Amino acid sequence: MKNFKYILGLMIIFGSFLQSCQDDDQEFGEVMAPSNLSIEATVVNADAENPYGDGSGQVQFEASADNAINYKFTFGDNTTTNVSNGNVVHSFTSTGINEYVVTVIATGTAGTASSMTTSVTVFSEFDDPETKSLLTGDDTKTWYVAAGLNAHLGVGPVETATPDYYTAAPFEKSGNPCFYNEMITLSLDENNSIVFNHDNNGATFFNADFLSVGGGGGSEDQCLPFDTSGEKFLNLASAQSGFGEDVSTGTQMMISDGGFMSYYIGTSTYEILEITDDFLYVRGIPSSNPALAWYVKFTTDPRGGGSGNDSAEGKELVSEFGNLVWEEEFDGDALDTDSWNFETGNGDNGWGNNESQYYIADNAVVNDGTLKINAIAESTNGFDYSSARLTTKDKQEFEYGRIEVRAQLPSAGGTWPAIWMLGSNFAEVGWPASGEIDIMEHVGNDLGEVLGTLHYPGNSGGEGVSKGTEVENVASEFHTYTLEWNADHILFAVDNVIFHEFENNASTPFNQPFFLILNVAMGGNLGGTIDPNFTQDTMEVEFVKVYQ
Repeated sequence: MKNFKYILGLMIIFGSFLQSCQDDDQEFGEVMAPSNLSIEATVVNADAENPYGDGSGQVQFEASADNAINYKFTFGDNTTTNVSNGNVVHSFTSTGINEYVVTVIATGTAGTASSMTTSVTVFSEFDDPETKSLLTGDDTKTWYVAAGLNAHLGVGPVETATPDYYTAAPFEKSGNPCFYNEMITLSLDENNSIVFNHDNNGATFFNADFLSVGGGGGSEDQCLPFDTSGEKFLNLASAQSGFGEDVSTGTQMMISDGGFMSYYIGTSTYEILEITDDFLYVRGIPSSNPALAWYVKFTTDPRGGGSGNDSAEGKELVSEFGNLVWEEEFDGDALDTDSWNFETGNGDNGWGNNESQYYIADNAVVNDGTLKINAIAESTNGFDYSSARLTTKDKQEFEYGRIEVRAQLPSAGGTWPAIWMLGSNFAEVGWPASGEIDIMEHVGNDLGEVLGTLHYPGNSGGEGVSKGTEVENVASEFHTYTLEWNADHILFAVDNVIFHEFENNASTPFNQPFFLILNVAMGGNLGGTIDPNFTQDTMEVEFVKVYQ
């Protein structure tokens, strides 16, 4: 585990010199070297009690110069970085008291430059032996781009920890094979330092903003010849994003001498969001656009398959889908029949489950910002209970994506609320050939146990592939029930924590459009015995959202 010892002594001694050079190459127009270069260094989180900071080893540098278009920082610890605005926070990670010579080179037109050097003495301690061991296997470990996983490459806003703008499907970048042919080997030297070796087989996959670095041009990402050979070092430090433990490990990697993690975005610093023995998920911010964050997944499997998601259960769901394509927030005082259908009756043999209710439209009520599906003990068309069942069949159907439904469930014995989906070809092929995805099922006779289940040929009825989780206050509070669904896996989550994962493949019926169903059944094969004192109970739905 990480150990932060809040002892940090920092003495900044400014001994600087200024130099500049010019090249009167008329191709660039007027050549102007940066001038008036200055640099300030501030200990992060310093206060009266901790004048030298909070123990993270972080120092904020602010450089400025007239006519500068880029600033390169060389920190004296085998790491460098380039920024356009001159501002950077750097974590010094060597334990004990160490002096570093920090050099800033401000670059202007035609390559003209001015530089300033500052002496920085730092005493800090940061130790994350667990991450170091997982990265290196306590000796040597080789990592490959997890090409076979969804969202192995993605991009999103820097404020969040999810690639909301774009994610790559498995092997989507096969047209740029250099990306999937790279190997990163991490090992420990005699000083227990992490040695970084990057074998890209002579070509690297460049982000479009950095094609000039590889000698290319154009407006699209592409593979370009690029030399990544040579031994570098990888330092671990406290991450600066401020994301909590449920999102990030809290540790970042800093690679020396311009090293990078396979996809070139002009940074050598990567926050580790997740790491296991065979799975590594990192986040880097490109120097060209600090408002973006790029994400890359790695695996120890040379085929790019990885098994990092095999243990997804119990983890926070980091979605690969960020485009909201449909939402229903139940505003107003009536159901939107452009999106929803009422299904009525008792179906064939209680909808095939020996259910005891008769569905009518009147039991679905929209008011006060929610949909209320009411199950009532009353004589209705020859049955002792009434309820409601709604579908989006032929109106809102989806193939893959993230489906979120926020609901508060009934608790009475015999109630059986469900949030589920059927394949849109149900009328043609029947059940279970159409496939069924039960995002949430709950029975009042087993209060708090929520199930996520899949039914399909060979695994239908009581043989469905199912797993449950305990949800506190399931009937007194709203919870968000989520399905994350693609061609490779189907994830079930409650309040964004995964409790069930299914490995999807081309042989299942879960690779076609599905429609949504909301209902509350009474009794039946799963609902069980109905409380003889039952009068009425309700499933209340706050919203339904679909992302793709």
